[in-house]
Amino acid sequence: MKLKGIEFGKVLGASGTQGFFGEGYWFHRYLKPFGLNFDGMTFVAKTTTLNRRGGNMPLLGNFTPQELLPKCIHVNPWQGIALNSVGLSGPGTRALLVVNRWQMRQNPFFISFMSVAATAKERIEELTAFVGILKSYLRRFRAPVGLQINYSCPTAGIHIDDLFQEASEGLSVASRLGIPLMPKFSVVMPPKVAREIANHQACDGICISNTIPYGQMADRIDWQKFFGTQSPLEQYGGGGLSGKLLLPLLLEWLDEARRIGLEKPINAGGGILCLKDAKKVMKMADSIFLGSIAFLRPWRVARIIRAING
Repeated sequence: MKLKGIEFGKVLGASGTQGFFGEGYWFHRYLKPFGLNFDGMTFVAKTTTLNRRGGNMPLLGNFTPQELLPKCIHVNPWQGIALNSVGLSGPGTRALLVVNRWQMRQNPFFISFMSVAATAKERIEELTAFVGILKSYLRRFRAPVGLQINYSCPTAGIHIDDLFQEASEGLSVASRLGIPLMPKFSVVMPPKVAREIANHQACDGICISNTIPYGQMADRIDWQKFFGTQSPLEQYGGGGLSGKLLLPLLLEWLDEARRIGLEKPINAGGGILCLKDAKKVMKMADSIFLGSIAFLRPWRVARIIRAING
């Protein structure tokens, strides 16, 4: 997938799969001998916010989780699904930039950002401030970097009807950076809205999709069947769904998006748990991203990356 002349490859990580800097999580080192190897996958940083945010996952001084098994993440490996309500825990943009680790990366990668203020005006102000901070550091980056603007996390609380206006204004603001811009959305958003956003002159590609907020798309997801009468993460707001239930929804979304003329490059993921899944997505997308497979089916990660890059 090439954006603004920069080759980002056919396989990207989901934002957060390898943490803020690519260091990964504690269990990665133990699963590496069994096939969890991210070589050949383009790094996408865990989504940051402008300011420090506690969220629901306490972090250590090195910005990795304090808890070995975070309480805000519910995993059902047998069903191939998970819920998470991390809540965008992080130290804030400036704290991540001053440690100089993004600047030292050698290969093209993405930084992911989300505004979390209560109103659209305030969220644009947050994005504007983020753009100003990042721009002041860009000349120090050794490798090309793109920006994934996250509009899909349940934490943001952006109403679906307001997405076009807010994303369009956000793209105009972020265009001051002069780097590839790729807004990220959930399959909850209609493809026709994504097409209109993709037509914005500052939009270089689309990333689809993030988790589905608990309880949404009830006509397609039998929430009670998989989780009972309420979310196991009810105390954290319900969480967002990832895993195999997303794949058919993703494929339908991609089919419709291409049918109605969304021509910009698409980075697609959600429910990819085996090579067959990845190949299905690649038929309609320009690249895939891998996320929850890293803990749901980790032994398949390296093979998928090699095969898709092959």
